[in-house]
Amino acid sequence: MKKLRVLALMDKDLIPPDTVEGLSEKDMAPWKMEYDVLTALRELGHEARPLGVGSQLGVIDEALREFQPHIVFNVLEEFRGLGAYVPYVLGYLELIGQPYTGCNPRGLVLADNKALTKKLLRYHRIPLPDFAVFPRGRAVRRPSRLNFPLMVKAVAEHGSVGISQASVVSDDEKLRERVAFIHEQHQTDAMAEQYINGRELYVGVMGNHRLQTLPIWEMKFTNLADGALPIATDKVKWDLRYQKERGIQTGTAENLPPGVSEQICHLCRRVYRILDQSGYARMDLRLTPQGKVYLLESNPNPNLAFGEDFAESAQSTGIRYDQLVQRIVNLGLKYHEERHH
Repeated sequence: MKKLRVLALMDKDLIPPDTVEGLSEKDMAPWKMEYDVLTALRELGHEARPLGVGSQLGVIDEALREFQPHIVFNVLEEFRGLGAYVPYVLGYLELIGQPYTGCNPRGLVLADNKALTKKLLRYHRIPLPDFAVFPRGRAVRRPSRLNFPLMVKAVAEHGSVGISQASVVSDDEKLRERVAFIHEQHQTDAMAEQYINGRELYVGVMGNHRLQTLPIWEMKFTNLADGALPIATDKVKWDLRYQKERGIQTGTAENLPPGVSEQICHLCRRVYRILDQSGYARMDLRLTPQGKVYLLESNPNPNLAFGEDFAESAQSTGIRYDQLVQRIVNLGLKYHEERHH
């Protein structure tokens, strides 16, 4: 295997220390993915260098000139404090012919705007919960076709940011309150979608043209508080103590109804292609007790930390973490080759 120079783009506040000796899980949580990716790249024999990015493209330019990487490993989640600007950083890399990993700018722009994604997928008859968008600065009027309960989300946030038990509303007053909360707290439009009661499923997809779906993963809620709904809230995703306390585990989805597994994998590949994604992504779905599958959202460049759903799902098929990281590098190089030849 060819040894490569790899420049890892990440948030300037998330550059991991050289050693994690004496640090707890909680200490490492903010930059665990960055640490895991760098460690895997180095164990594979590559010369991997982190680059902290804040708000200046010049920093990237300088590092590219000086280090001349074969590929940029993108784990950048924000540029100038906004996730919406990351596709433009990658667009710049494409313009100058610099290979990078993960999803291309078009796929990221589409997935970043949940409302736009849903409109596009609805056109292609992908099964989605019914939804409506509530722009900032306008009165909240619920369309009559949209029935309670509803889940209220920020249009441009990811990773369960802004989602809590209060996100599921069951009357117009609560809907108005939650929409106002999203507008004020996140400075973005709000979206309300029909709450789908059912099993929370995740599917990893990898590839550019030829796609591989990883085993279907499930988030299991074994000890929820009375009256709490089984939803992937901010706390459920990121609070380790809460996860232990409430028996929240993820693992292979078992006992799926006959034929549902194939249907889900086919659906995920279709969505990936419709949204023009490349590299790798994670699809979030719900399966109702009646066996109906709904796509909730598509997440290009999902959390790649060791032990997280994407890596765990790959591991269950025999793909070790370092092999997964290498595969993502290979897909980035291949994407570049296909685009520039």
